[in-house]
Amino acid sequence: MIKHSELILNDDGSIFHLHLRPENIGRQIILVGDPARVDTIAGFFDEVVFTVQNREFKTITGFYKGNKLSVISTGIGTDNIDIVMNELDALVNIDLETRTVKTETESLNIVRIGTSGGLQRDLPVNSFVVSEKSIGFDGLLNYYANREQFCDMDFEMAFRKHTNWSNSLAAPYTVDAGKVLLDKFSDDKFKKGVTISAPGFYAPQGRELRLPLAFPELNELVETFSHNNLRITNFEMESSAIYGLSKMLGHNALTVCLIIANRVTLTANENYRDEMKKLIKEVLDNLSS
Repeated sequence: MIKHSELILNDDGSIFHLHLRPENIGRQIILVGDPARVDTIAGFFDEVVFTVQNREFKTITGFYKGNKLSVISTGIGTDNIDIVMNELDALVNIDLETRTVKTETESLNIVRIGTSGGLQRDLPVNSFVVSEKSIGFDGLLNYYANREQFCDMDFEMAFRKHTNWSNSLAAPYTVDAGKVLLDKFSDDKFKKGVTISAPGFYAPQGRELRLPLAFPELNELVETFSHNNLRITNFEMESSAIYGLSKMLGHNALTVCLIIANRVTLTANENYRDEMKKLIKEVLDNLSS
């Protein structure tokens, strides 16, 4: 039995942070950072059947073309993803009444829709990018046993060598997208690439305001890295933990991002919301096909 200190439930039997019970979610999950984007996505639903919010974690469950989906906001960062992924898994794979792992486990399809900064000159603003792999600069997966079994270690070693990775930084990890979902986003509307999840918006992504960068050359090294014909296309802040924990827990995960700024050409689209709505519609249609 899982101890009460390890699996915390609220008085109504819902999971601690998300305030969800097993019957409140679909098996298709969309993750977004911004709680306001939950409402935007739910606006496409044919029917809404459940809504709840606790702190930055807002969930709306409904139906789109007969498919039951839940959209959940995570807030920013892989630390929040650690909460969301473990609690989603508990909802489907742990009996919350007996506090025991179920004998038969389920797999969720989890798609993150986000905004992102492009790192290649030929990746224009408003591109839709699907992350074939995600590299975590955050170090989260290193706290879980046997993570090497679920990571692309050859890719990691090549990346560390190319960047002369500093031992003062968390060890980067690399995880593949879920093939089941990747195959649903194989048409020409989506550009493929490798995404870095950074543990911050400023220095970890090479932005300098009043504080100097410890590794000012890192972005250039990232942009010039290539391994097995794969290159790094964009920065964001969540997908590595989604990929890593999904892979370890037996779920399928994919990140699809709208490029709202290109860090190489120094271009940006501050009014990206119409393009985001186009991406949302594409994701919903692909998940329901």
